[in-house]
Amino acid sequence: MEQSTCIAGMDVTRLDRIGDHLQRAYLEPGKLPGTLTLVARRGEITWLKAQGLRDVERGLAVERDTLFRIYSMTKPITSIALMQLYEQGRFLLDEPVHKYIPAWKDLRVYKTGSHPQMLTTAPERPMSIRDLLTHQSGLTYGFMNRTNVDAAYRSLKLDGGPGHTLDRLIDELSRLPLEFSPGTAWGYSVATDVCGYLVQVLSGLSLDEYFAKHIFQPLGMPDTFFTVPQDKLHRFAACYQYQPGDTFSLQDDPQNSAFAKAHGYLSGGGGLVSCIDDYYRFAQALANGGELDGARIIGRKTLEFMRMNHLPGNQDLPGVAIGSFSETPYDGTGFGLGFSVKTDVAKSQTNGSVGEYGWGGMASTNFFIDPVEDVLMIFMTQLIPSSTYAVRQELRAIINGALVD
Repeated sequence: MEQSTCIAGMDVTRLDRIGDHLQRAYLEPGKLPGTLTLVARRGEITWLKAQGLRDVERGLAVERDTLFRIYSMTKPITSIALMQLYEQGRFLLDEPVHKYIPAWKDLRVYKTGSHPQMLTTAPERPMSIRDLLTHQSGLTYGFMNRTNVDAAYRSLKLDGGPGHTLDRLIDELSRLPLEFSPGTAWGYSVATDVCGYLVQVLSGLSLDEYFAKHIFQPLGMPDTFFTVPQDKLHRFAACYQYQPGDTFSLQDDPQNSAFAKAHGYLSGGGGLVSCIDDYYRFAQALANGGELDGARIIGRKTLEFMRMNHLPGNQDLPGVAIGSFSETPYDGTGFGLGFSVKTDVAKSQTNGSVGEYGWGGMASTNFFIDPVEDVLMIFMTQLIPSSTYAVRQELRAIINGALVD
């Protein structure tokens, strides 16, 4: 029997099951176009492999430097940015949002009717900044297709599109009702885009400038941006849409993508493009307690606070969530300030550790950090929607099966 090789207490032979599984279950059957997977432990990359195609139509392979739409994996970056300002005393979490966005002082809660004729009622209390970070704000997304409020978002194109800006989002939301009174439920929403707006208000910098100065440059992340530069466009992956029958079709051609043009919408909730080495530097900084190679982006104690479960009564998501959409399975999972947080391993039915945190993106990208085992994973692909396959949970099982000490 061939002797296994171990790196940082992980059996590399067992980690090779990742590539075998992705090839057999997803790439050969044509369920996914291509994948790029990174596993690290104790600050060392233990396994990394590119598989399949980044652009099926042009026959271009996934490579280590391929650029991916990370969509909601932007949210942890925005949350860290806002909490950097918290560490400077610029705001308190329980402060009302309208202190910094005066037009939101009289937000109402939906009762009945359709836009623009909606009956509303007063909220039980004002929306706080913590409500934004934890998705307990009462805001929503247009693509939810669940309520008359999200129908209004769709009508006004508040999920993005030509001419959309953060300023316009904030202005339109000032006139729309919330789905629920802040703090009474959990609902995935544009709340992190509002967090990005607050970063701008509090810092005096545009969100892209703030990210560059306070996160990307300190950590050495030159390939993370809202708009793909022309000289890097050849590295940009195509994005695909799931089709019935476990196939996919082209959803966004990289050569004609809105991400490759100056579009004006700095979405802290889902606007970034990145590569796996850049996102690894961000994730490893978090795994290290907020620091990488001498650059500290967040205090250790602040990060510990962020990755606590901030849901009422330490409940998991099924106890407080409305609707069924997010980037994480619900059972045994709570939510912190910008991340999902595992609260009950057995209930989650996915191997791991209490305190494991992370998030995913609409095109099926995902990352998690397990602070107990000091292990992290980043998975990149480009298939919408993220709920199509359970590949992320499957990879967790393989990775945890490779831990030997």
